[in-house]
Amino acid sequence: MTRRAVVAGLGTYVPQKVLTNQDLEQIVDTSDEWIVSRTGIKERHIAEPGETTSMMAAKASVRALADAGLVAEDLDFIVCATNTPDTIFPSTAARVQHQLTSKPIPGVDVQAGCTGLIYGMEMASALIQSGSYRNVLVIGADKLTSITDYEDRTTAVLFGDAAGAFVLQGREDTGRGILASYLQADGRGEDLLVQPAGGSKLPASAETVAARQHYLKMNGNETFRFAVKAMPEAVEEGLKKAGLGVEDMTLLVPHQANLRIIDAAVRRFELDPSRVVVNIDRYGNTSVATIPVALQEAREQGRVHDGDVVVLCAFGAGLTWGSNVIRWGR
Repeated sequence: MTRRAVVAGLGTYVPQKVLTNQDLEQIVDTSDEWIVSRTGIKERHIAEPGETTSMMAAKASVRALADAGLVAEDLDFIVCATNTPDTIFPSTAARVQHQLTSKPIPGVDVQAGCTGLIYGMEMASALIQSGSYRNVLVIGADKLTSITDYEDRTTAVLFGDAAGAFVLQGREDTGRGILASYLQADGRGEDLLVQPAGGSKLPASAETVAARQHYLKMNGNETFRFAVKAMPEAVEEGLKKAGLGVEDMTLLVPHQANLRIIDAAVRRFELDPSRVVVNIDRYGNTSVATIPVALQEAREQGRVHDGDVVVLCAFGAGLTWGSNVIRWGR
């Protein structure tokens, strides 16, 4: 008897405050034309100063549970993908559990750059397939503005804040659910996308603060070159593991990091734009939250149907890359 993880619920949370390209023109040496031509981004949503990653994650989780017709007490495990935890420890997963319910629930954080959501979905799928857990909450939440350097014109324009959550549920003998995943990591690219200080390598000090090393740093050109190769590989290899081809893919939901990267994948696969979800123009790069936010919008637009083959794919710091292949439906 085959047991598979199906998507029983999906919920998202996006802060209300909007930071436009025109706003950024007042903060850093940039322009709307420069930002749009290089990234496709027009605006992004920004969390309030007191709004933490765990708070956003909990709000998305409540909506995902409602979508699944469950309550927090029904959960057996929490996987939280994030690159901006409230604190290094305790985990953001534990903080979310506390905000959702007084019932103890096991949980763990996953840190795999912007690919963390993809990793989290596969980990949850494996937990469900083991038979040990039935209802697993998978969260992707980041407050990237907390590590964005608004004096760096190359990165200040890219990032926003958001959270998304999936409720995965074990079902027996179903054709729906996560069919396959493809995960990769290569530490040779560790310096291309990094927050240099704050860990054991460079603990916080007056020197690291003065050097602005607690902010995100990125080699944009090299990251772009990596991404245009990694994203198509993740899609093709994920589909191959599922016994499918690109022609079987109904909808591609890529990580929303740069419109030119997404366009490169569209050209590679000769996809009709209707088969690709793009919303980077209104949200920017929200890291692990980009995929659930984009997928939820696609659902609301009536673009996701029962039986569709939906492919989630991402790349990120590590360097990491990967995909989940899902046959949609409960």
